[in-house]
This record gives sequence, C-alpha cells and structure tokens, in this order.
Amino acid sequence: MPTQHLTTELNENERLHLLVAAVTDYAIYMLSPQGVIISWNAGAQRFKGYTANEIIGTHFSAFYTEADKAVDLPNHALKIAEAEGQFEAEGWRVRKDGTRFWANVVIDPIRDHGGQLIGFAKVTRDITERKRAANVLRESEEQFRLLVQGVTDYAIYMLSPEGIITNWNAGAKRIKGYFDNEVIGTHFSRFYTDEDRQSNRPSQTLNKAAIEGRFESEGWRVRKDGTSFWAHVVVDAIQNDMGELIGFAKVTRDITERREAAAALEKAQLALFQSQKMESMGQITGGVAHDFNNLLNVITNGLAILQSRISDSKDLKIIDTMERAAQRGATLIQQLLTFARQQPSNPSPQNLNSVIRSFESILRRANDRRLEFEITLAAKLPDVNIDPGLFESALLNLVVNARDATPEGGNITVQTSVVNLKENEINSLLAGDYVKVEVRDSGHGIPTELIEKIIEPFFTTKPLGKGTGLGLSQVYGFAKQSCGDLHISSSQGHGTVISLFFPALSNTGDTASSGRKLEQVLIVDDQPDVLDMAIDLIKMLGYEVYGAGSGEEAIRILCDHSDIDILFTDVMMPGMNGVELARHVKRMLPSIKILLASGFTGQAKNIDDIGDFRLIPKPYQLADIAKELRII
Repeated sequence: MPTQHLTTELNENERLHLLVAAVTDYAIYMLSPQGVIISWNAGAQRFKGYTANEIIGTHFSAFYTEADKAVDLPNHALKIAEAEGQFEAEGWRVRKDGTRFWANVVIDPIRDHGGQLIGFAKVTRDITERKRAANVLRESEEQFRLLVQGVTDYAIYMLSPEGIITNWNAGAKRIKGYFDNEVIGTHFSRFYTDEDRQSNRPSQTLNKAAIEGRFESEGWRVRKDGTSFWAHVVVDAIQNDMGELIGFAKVTRDITERREAAAALEKAQLALFQSQKMESMGQITGGVAHDFNNLLNVITNGLAILQSRISDSKDLKIIDTMERAAQRGATLIQQLLTFARQQPSNPSPQNLNSVIRSFESILRRANDRRLEFEITLAAKLPDVNIDPGLFESALLNLVVNARDATPEGGNITVQTSVVNLKENEINSLLAGDYVKVEVRDSGHGIPTELIEKIIEPFFTTKPLGKGTGLGLSQVYGFAKQSCGDLHISSSQGHGTVISLFFPALSNTGDTASSGRKLEQVLIVDDQPDVLDMAIDLIKMLGYEVYGAGSGEEAIRILCDHSDIDILFTDVMMPGMNGVELARHVKRMLPSIKILLASGFTGQAKNIDDIGDFRLIPKPYQLADIAKELRII
C-alpha cells in the first residue's frame, strides 16, 4: 500500500512539473533562499532568452537593470516576499541579448511543513505591449488635458451627476474670474442669476441633458466680480460602458460682444428703414404740398377778386370765412413743406441759449399755470447752423405738446447741453459733437408701439379735433433739414423726453472769448456758381473761407495766406487740374489738409493717380462735406 501511494505522488509531481514546463506565456521558476535559480520553464526561456543550462545556478539579479542592482532591489524583493508572504511589482528587466522588457513580477516564499523557508517561486510576465499601450493612452490623455487647459476662449469643465464642479480650465478662469481652488467642489448654479436659480434653471438644465444627452441654450451668467455676460452654453451627458450617468461636460462661451453687435446691427437696420420710410413720405408729401399750394393760390386770388366785386354784406361774410379757411390750409401746407424739408430756410450760426432766452416769454405764456416750467441752459454752448425762426416754431411745438400731455399738472423742462455721439448712436447721425435741446414732461407718456409712428404726418394721439398731427412731423423735418435729428424717449405713466440734435460748429460759441481762430478753407472750382455754392455751404459749417477760380489763382492765394488749413478743390479744371494742384500745394505746405471733388469719380481717377487724397463725389450736400472735413 505505501508503495502504491508513492507512485501516485510521483506521478502527480511529474504532471505538475510537465504543466509548469510547458507554460510559455509566463516565466515560472524556483529560487533558493539566497536567490539562486534552481529551475527554468519554457516561458522563462522565451521571455529572457536563456536556456536552462545557461541560467540555472545563477543569481536571479542577472535579469535586473544596473540601476536596480545598484540599490539592491533584487534582495529587497526577496526580503519583502519572506516577510509579507508575497512581493509584486512592475519594472524593466533585461534579456540575454541586452534588450529590455516591462515585466510584471510576483514572488512567493516556499516553506516546508515545519515553516522553514526553502526557496521562492517567481512568476514573471512580459507586459511591454500593455505598458506601451498604457503609455500611449496616458500621453493622449495628457495631450487632451493640456489642450483643454490651454483653451482660453471657452470655459470647459466637468460636473458630477449632481452638478458639482470637478475640474476647471484656463478659459473658465478667464471668463468667470474664479481660480480652480475656488470653484472645484461647489455647485455650478453659482454662475446663474438669482432669477434663474429661483426658477430652478440649473437643475432643469442637467435633467434635460441627462434625458436627451445634450442641452444647449443662451442666457445671462454671473462672474466672480458680480458682472454679467451673455453666455452660449452646451451641456453633454457622460456615460460609462454600462450606460450609467457619471457626469456632465459643460462648455460655456462669452458671446456678449456678438450679441451686442447683432443688436446694434438690428438697430441700424431699423433706423435705416425708418429713415428711408420718412424720406419717401417726405418726397410724396412735398410733391402734394406744392401742388396743393398752387391750388390754394388760385383760390385765395379768386376770393380776392370776388371780394372786390361783391358789395352784399352776406356774401362778403361768406368770402371772409372761405378766406380764413384758405389761410389755415396755407399754414398746413407750410407745415407739410417743413416736414418734407422743402420749407424755405435761412440758416446761420446761432447760439441756441441766446435764441431760447429771447423766446422764453412766449414759451412761458404757452404753458398752463398749473405746470412748473423750467429752462436749464448749459454754459459755453457752441453755435449751430439753423434758421432761428424755424427753431422757435419747432421748440414752441414741443412745449405745447408737452403741455397737452400733462393735463393734470406736473412739470416741463427745456434743457440744452453738448454731447459727443458715436456714429449711428442717434439714428443715422455721424460721430461728433452736437448741441442737444431737450423738452421733458412728466405727463402720461407715449405707448412704445406708437413712438416711431408719432412723427409721421397727420398721426396724432390727441382726441379728434384737438390737433392736426403735423406738429412733431414739422419738428422732425426741421431737424433733418438742419443736418440734425430728433429722438423720442417715453413710456406710459412716466412722461416723455423729446431731444433735438444739431451739429456743433467748429471753433464757435466761445471762440472769440478764448482767442482761438476759425479753421480756414480754400475752395477751388472753375465754375462760378458751383464755387459760390460751396463757399456758402462751408461757411455754414463755421469755417473761414477763401475762393479761387483756377489752380494758378489758388497758388497765389496760398502764397499770401500760408496759414490756410484745408484745400478743397475740384478735379476737372482747365489748365492745372485738381490733382496737379493738390500735389503742388502739398509740396508747398506739407501740413495742409486736402479734399478733392469730382462729378466723374471714375474719369478723375483716370486723369492721374489721386494717391492718398480723399475724393468726394458731386453733387455733394452739407452733411457730406461735414463728414469729409471731420475725416481729413
């Protein structure tokens, strides 16, 4: 019986030995207590390149790098295995041919039945490919991390399923103002407005992203310093391989400037549409008014003839009534012509403070005694180029409208000031300094939807029979005719402010008292009528003006007046043309400003290269010249 048991045991040992020897994916071998190799399998030979005859009897430190051997890592591993029952690690190992591979190593102590250490079992696996793949993945993740961290135009960060911030990139710091240690671990709802938090907007965002996989929106968000910005937000749900929600990726972009630009464009388009509409209405109104004026002229002249021929008092009374009606019609026609900017006008430089002071008594008489009427005039107001009579009529119209809009009592204020406007800040006005005349009342106000319509002819908010609907349209027409504009600000129950803007003349108002001289312009044109017109226009802008009918005459004037600031010359002239004159003058007076004019801009450019000189096409208007003189 014992002999049979021994045979069975040996057979089991042989089978185990054959199994270990046949394994090729793992190096499995035995070490003595001192670390000497005492067995070797096929996997060890495949990994490390040694045959059993070459390696058995050698210390296992032969497989370690010089650096590891220098710190006695092999013996250290055996001591840990003996003390703790196992040693496991990863590291570089060396093959017979000197090449290296990344190994996973497990060392187990072997003890006899009495617990005495009799050696170690060592299992090594070549995991170089796995290590390389892990390195590639880690490098990819690091590159992605650096990419995300380097983005500054977008706030990119992660949220837990509950909305807790788990990381933070440089763009988030730049846009929202927080450092990562200030926000990581806090709820992302801190970036929302109070109104959004009260309406549970943050939770709704995550719920929708979780259900639909993605959520996108725009809205106000709050920075660390309390300022707001308009944000474009995308939230993507992140799931693991099991389909479980593990968090959210949140990308936020500050698009405040884009939103403001879109709003400004929309405002400009609306202003252009309104301007074009009013221009068209003005053309139609002007044509009808002129025709109607001719008809009224026939009627009034006919009534005058009839009046001289009729002696019956009853008939004369009828004619008188007809005459008064015709006169009221003539007044309406004048108002229509003013709106159409076809009313005869005699503009000249005027100080509006002086005009208003001289007209103050009439303005006060036009008011109701229950109203507090106040006039506030700015100090040192520059001049503007207007017809004072038309301005008085427009101002009286505004004050009367304010009085009618404040029937229960209140206050009306007339105020002047100087404002610097950006281009298109007020309708289509150019950038520059303007004198602003404001009529403010505390009345019932104008509904928002009626503000744009209220300046149209015959549109009125007054009861039937209380107004013609031409008052504000007349004021609007006068403002446009004076190269200015009108702006209305109102809301129901909070009164109305109507503002007139007129271009401030250069070096006017306090010029004399300050001792500053007007800028001087030399205008050159071979057509006397065009020259006279140009001189009048530029004088209206507040410049001191000289005129010349040819290039040669212009040079003589410049020789006598070398302090002239601007040369404004026609291009198409006999003899010395405008481009030749401009070049000659520029050599004479390098600091002089030069503006060219031509009715044939294409032909002008073919005469000669105009270089850097600015060119204004004919026919030009006062606004065109004002704009160009500001630019050069």
